Amino acid sequence: MGRDALGEPFASGREADVYALDAGTVLRRYRGGGDASREAAVMAYAASLGYPVPRVFRADGPDLEMERLVGPTMAAAYLDGKLAPDAAAAIMADLLRRLHALPGRGGVGSVVHLDLHPDNILLTDRGPMVIDWCNAGDGDPDFDTALTALILAQVAIGSIGHEIGADAGAMLDRLMQLVPGDPIAQLDEVVAYRAGQSTMSADEVAALPIAAARVRRAGSDAADS
Repeated sequence: MGRDALGEPFASGREADVYALDAGTVLRRYRGGGDASREAAVMAYAASLGYPVPRVFRADGPDLEMERLVGPTMAAAYLDGKLAPDAAAAIMADLLRRLHALPGRGGVGSVVHLDLHPDNILLTDRGPMVIDWCNAGDGDPDFDTALTALILAQVAIGSIGHEIGADAGAMLDRLMQLVPGDPIAQLDEVVAYRAGQSTMSADEVAALPIAAARVRRAGSDAADS
């Protein structure tokens, strides 16, 4: 289906646009092309093990047709005053913990999302649901957790422009108190991974050491508490 036939997207991210097909279905289309079948396979696997993810109906090239979820993002709920930082951190920690309990499809590690943050969590009447699985696969749970922490730190220091702003630091501090494992041990690798992502600007990459230092401080405070 061509872009003109779809009309205007009702949501857009750094890599994809989301179009409403009907009351219960959306189409997520990657602007740069590609193959969404890998993402669809991870989502279907996670869903089969009870993880809260939208149902996938079809994957065809850059298009992913899936269930339309009703509810605000966690970021929007926070900005509307409906969610405190501690509650937001608790939701993220729970979702990470539950995700990392799922064995990797290849028999090594666990399922990892690699982009779990407040804009990729929808608060629905079925509970929090995780969206945007384009980076997901098998991997190290601590790496995944450290990446969530680093993204929050980027927002907290202002290198990623977001309305949550410095309040993301409060979410980060509480998240590091709640998550299991040792995400700080993976932080250098996560910084290198983040620096290599094509969606990152030069300014965002340059600020990564500052964001990493913020994560380390949160981890140190959590260990002392």
